[in-house]
Amino acid sequence: MRFSFADSMIDPSFYLPLAQAVEEAGWSSMIVPDSLCYPEVSDSKYPYTPDGNREFLENKPFIDPFVLVPAMGAVTKTLRFNTFVVKLPIRHPVLVAKSVSSIAVLTNDRFGFGVGVSPWPDDFRACDAQWKGRGKRMNEMLEMIRGLTRAAEGSTDGPFARGDFFEFHGEYYDLESIKMCPAPRVPIPILIGGHSEAALTRAARLGDGWMHAGGDPAEFDTMMARLQELRREYGREREPFEVHVISLDAYSVDGARRLEDRGVTDAIVGFRNAYAMEPDAETLQHKIDCVRRFADDVIAKT
Repeated sequence: MRFSFADSMIDPSFYLPLAQAVEEAGWSSMIVPDSLCYPEVSDSKYPYTPDGNREFLENKPFIDPFVLVPAMGAVTKTLRFNTFVVKLPIRHPVLVAKSVSSIAVLTNDRFGFGVGVSPWPDDFRACDAQWKGRGKRMNEMLEMIRGLTRAAEGSTDGPFARGDFFEFHGEYYDLESIKMCPAPRVPIPILIGGHSEAALTRAARLGDGWMHAGGDPAEFDTMMARLQELRREYGREREPFEVHVISLDAYSVDGARRLEDRGVTDAIVGFRNAYAMEPDAETLQHKIDCVRRFADDVIAKT
């Protein structure tokens, strides 16, 4: 079982020393969220709060994950960083491929690309992206990103790997044959977030893992069963597959072992209510103390 530390909407100056403390304490990875903007007027609902309220996001600091991850990667050596999750369909796939490839190279392949479909039409309007067809468009984007970040055969022995030529012709994107350099030496894990049937299908067919955002444990078991069924349908049940989960079980040794028995590979753990309306008032030292205490009480004993 691996453990990922989650904290967000915090003082931006905390991130680098916090990443160093997380690594030193023995955690495997750190979660990095994505939020683009906050609309002045909106009737959109947030899917992970009971009443759909999203006001907790207003005036909360978010650093772009494509900037934050390499910054934290530069001050660490072993810690992996997973986006949870980048709102993929509001972005252009070629630009995303260049960003994630660059991050993977700069961090020596310590990057997991967690992606999802933004639940808010506001994001799409702000980026002049189409809301309709977003799921199918995302599927094409994933195929393009995987192809554009693939290292050319025989290119991984030198000081850096080079990309291979890739072209794509789909319903939404038509890409001439191009390649990018440098390329990651190993494939970037693509982790699919979301609880819908479409998200589970996408994870089973196109992903290297699935990210679960918490909720009823019984619903998680149902989703896991469906995910395994879909992976068998696509003939991918024997391929490596990561399952990242937010669960109260992760806060104890016995609970973490139960999660592992249910197929979880990565437990996501945080120590404050990210949905609180008030700004984060915790000091950096308090956060570091929580990170170290959990490592001693749970990680070291699991």
